[in-house]
Amino acid sequence: MTDHSRADSAAADPTIPKNATASTGLPAAASPTAAIAPTAATAPTDPAASTGPAATTGSTPATTAATAPDPRPRSRQRRNPATDLALIATFAALIAVCAILPAISLGPVPFTLQTFAIVLTGAVLGARRGFFAALLYLAVGAIGLPVFAGGSAGLAPFAGPTMGYLVSFPFAAAAAGFIASRIPRRGAVATTLALLLATVVGVAVNHVLGIAGLAWRGGMSVGQAAIVDVAFLPLDLVKALLAAIVATAVHRAFPALLPVRVRR
Repeated sequence: MTDHSRADSAAADPTIPKNATASTGLPAAASPTAAIAPTAATAPTDPAASTGPAATTGSTPATTAATAPDPRPRSRQRRNPATDLALIATFAALIAVCAILPAISLGPVPFTLQTFAIVLTGAVLGARRGFFAALLYLAVGAIGLPVFAGGSAGLAPFAGPTMGYLVSFPFAAAAAGFIASRIPRRGAVATTLALLLATVVGVAVNHVLGIAGLAWRGGMSVGQAAIVDVAFLPLDLVKALLAAIVATAVHRAFPALLPVRVRR
């Protein structure tokens, strides 16, 4: 059979594909390379591959880490020195006003509202500012302004039997302020009770140093000085309670006045 006859037979036979070659007799689509190549070349790109949940999830931790607040407490808030000076001067004036109000005479020590003002100053301002407010009050009286109890002034009160009470004022305010700045404030009643602890500690410092001054400058023994001092204790505890109530109201109205220190 000639080549022309073979070609005519292949064209007439329907079982032989028309795109088969003369040499191999195999279809062109049967080649694996030819079948796979178009699929790989024309495979569409899934737009969700770059913008789907898998892609966005990977970037979420970085965004969260960048925007999340620092859980570590701040060591200390920066204060305005001018505001501190104004508060110190204001509370020094408050102590002076409470001191020059009419006093009740109970033996060698007059009964005034000084103790109330002292522990209130510490409970509101804190240890450092409370200390300087009471110290400023003593300095103003020492230079001659009549701001001590009974309108006295100068250095003479520091040489009398009440010198222990006067000297105790800065330390009593600092003690009350030290505790007040470290107690939690979760409610009106709880805050009042916590601040009462602070003001009672301030009253205790005032009485301890007052007894020492009476024993040293008043010609008494320590026991006799304690008996004289104990007459003031019940009223001073009432003043401590009033100071705690007032300090609670102040802190609820101005919570940034004395930030609570958090332990690290």
